[in-house]
Amino acid sequence: MAERLLIRAIKGGKTTKIVTLNGKKITKMPSGLEKLSGLHILDLKNNLIPKVCPEISNLTQLTALNLGNNCLEEVPEELKYLKSLKKLHLFGNRIRRFAPAACDGLENLILLNLNNNLLMCLPPEVSRLKSLAYLSINYNQLISIPRELCFLENLSELHLNYNQLVCLPEEVKLLKNLQKLLLIRNNIEELPEGICDLINLRVLDIAGNVIQILPPGEITSRFILNQLGERSFPMQAIECYPQIRNIMSQKKECAICGKFFLTIWLECVQFVPPSKKWKISRNLQLIPLRKLVCSYKCFNQHDSNLFGIAQV
Repeated sequence: MAERLLIRAIKGGKTTKIVTLNGKKITKMPSGLEKLSGLHILDLKNNLIPKVCPEISNLTQLTALNLGNNCLEEVPEELKYLKSLKKLHLFGNRIRRFAPAACDGLENLILLNLNNNLLMCLPPEVSRLKSLAYLSINYNQLISIPRELCFLENLSELHLNYNQLVCLPEEVKLLKNLQKLLLIRNNIEELPEGICDLINLRVLDIAGNVIQILPPGEITSRFILNQLGERSFPMQAIECYPQIRNIMSQKKECAICGKFFLTIWLECVQFVPPSKKWKISRNLQLIPLRKLVCSYKCFNQHDSNLFGIAQV
């Protein structure tokens, strides 16, 4: 069946735009791909392919490549020739490393999915993926991420759930377009203060880590709000600055403890109660730093097993 589909595709030559050979128990990439120079989408997921054939370098018009759930052990160097590639799926393989120069030609890549592999680190060359907006490396063995990853100015979503990360580089503050940062189930003890500079961040999920304290700027904001709620000196001091008073008047209540919090830039960001279906363990929290300010009492009085979720 797979052979008939491939023969039909090859007969189409340059006019063939899509080839899909899912779950065909293919043990090597099909021959004849070099004849499909006009191919846009190549879907070979759910097979037994251990390596990429050199002929793939001729697919310069390819925009989407799916090699998920195969037997690859590295991100192949042959990918550097796919100048038009925008979406690359390599989930569910046995990838432990990037081949040298694998990132060199992927200047137009927007999405990279490396979930469910065996990566322990990323190469500094990942910074060459200039257009990358979505990077997912869930369920790997990462113990750190390179500071060069933070040079990806277009990155809007970074998924690093279920790894072994112990910290983030301070350069994370350079990801100015980052909207979603997921760090569920790692070994992170402390967040870098630079994370407070991510002005476009909408979702920060740090559930299942061992974080004991948030960046100092956030804690200070919580304390100030608590003082404001008691009508003490800080509240009297801002009477001379009506613009600040107007911002701070937009108070809302935490859905967990009932204490006040207020949004500095995003009125739609708020705490919501955890779902009863979610498993609770260790210090589970999710808050967009500097966008959401909850009372200092709220932070101190909550049991470490309680967590909230911030959404937009």
